[in-house]
Amino acid sequence: MPLLPNPFRPTAGATPPELIGRKGMLDEFEYGLRLGSGAPGLLTIITGARGIGKTALLSDAQEKARHQGWIVISETATPGFLGRIGETMRLHLEEFGPGPAGRRITAFGVAGFTVTTQLPPERQVDWRRLGEQLLNVLAEKKTGLLFTVDEIHSADRTELSQLAADVQHFIRDRLPIGLIFAGLPAAVSDLLNEGVATFLRRAERIDLHAATINEVERSYEDTFQRAGIRIHKDQIRRAAEATGGYPFLIQLIGYQLWRQAEINDLTLEAENVTQAIAAASRRHEMTVIEAALSTASEKDKDFLRAMAEDDGAVAAGDIGKRLNAKSNVVANYRARLIAAGLIEAPAYGKVDFAIPGLREYLRKTRDT
Repeated sequence: MPLLPNPFRPTAGATPPELIGRKGMLDEFEYGLRLGSGAPGLLTIITGARGIGKTALLSDAQEKARHQGWIVISETATPGFLGRIGETMRLHLEEFGPGPAGRRITAFGVAGFTVTTQLPPERQVDWRRLGEQLLNVLAEKKTGLLFTVDEIHSADRTELSQLAADVQHFIRDRLPIGLIFAGLPAAVSDLLNEGVATFLRRAERIDLHAATINEVERSYEDTFQRAGIRIHKDQIRRAAEATGGYPFLIQLIGYQLWRQAEINDLTLEAENVTQAIAAASRRHEMTVIEAALSTASEKDKDFLRAMAEDDGAVAAGDIGKRLNAKSNVVANYRARLIAAGLIEAPAYGKVDFAIPGLREYLRKTRDT
C-alpha cells in the first residue's frame, strides 16, 4: 500500500496539519467575527518564543475570517508594511466600484511615507480615509476587514503606532475591523507601553507555550496509525520527548520520521527514530538557532555560554560571577537577550533559554 503524502510541514509560515494544544485558543476571535464591530475578540495579540507556532496560529485565524466572508490583509512587519496595507485596501475598494475617474495610484504611503499618484493633491486619499471607505462598504455587506501583522518585534514603531491609532479610530466609529498582532513577548510588552498603542492593552492576549509531551505522543500515534506506519509505543514516546513540545520540532521530527517510513517499508525501528531526531535537530540548529544567534554580539554569546553551564534556569548573580561582571552589566545583557527572544525569565532573578536545543548547541560549539 503506497504511503500517503507527508502531512508534516516544517517550513516557516506553513500551516501544519494539526495545531497541537491550540484547541479553543481562537474561540473569542471566532465569536467576534460573528458579532462584528466592537467585539473584544477582534483585537488579539499572539505572543511566544521563536518557532512556538505564532505564524501557524495567525494563518488559522486568517482562514477562519475568510470562511466568515471577511477580507483579510496579511502583512509581516518589515519596513513599509503600512503602505502595503494601504495599497491592498485600495485594490479591494476598487473591486466594489470604479472609484474617482482617472485615478491611478502607483504607490501608496502614510505618515511620512511618500504617496505617488496622478491625482491632484485635493483628490489624494489618505490611509485612514481609504480604510473608512472600504470598511463602510463592507459594513453594508455585513462583513468586515481583518489586518494581521506578524513579527512585530522587527517593526518600525512609527508604523505600528500609526496602525494602532487608525484601528482605534475605526473601532470608535463602530466599523467592522479586526486586528491581530504576533511577535516575541518582550517586543509586545514594549509596544503596549508606548503612547497611542496603549489601547491595545485591552486586546485578547494569547501567550503560546510548548505542547505537553503527552499531547505530542497522542498526535504522533494517531497520525502514524492512520497511515499504517508500524512503530513501537516506546519509540513514539522517545520521538515526542525529543520535540520538547516545541511546534517547529514537532513538525521537523514528524517529517523526518515519515521519510524514514517511506524508505523502510512503513516500519520505524529504533535506528530510524534516532536518524530522524538527528536530522531534525540539524535542521533546527540551522533554521532557528543559528538564525536567532546571528544578531547576537560576542559579549551576548559569552553571557549565553555562561548560562549553558547549568542544566536549567540559572540565577543572574551566578552568571555575573562566571563573567566577572557587575550586576548592572548583567542586567543590560539580560534585558537585551530577553528582547531578542533568546532567553526568558521563568522566576524572579533567574533566566533560562527560550529556544529548545540552544543550551546543547552552545555547549557543542563552545570551542569552535
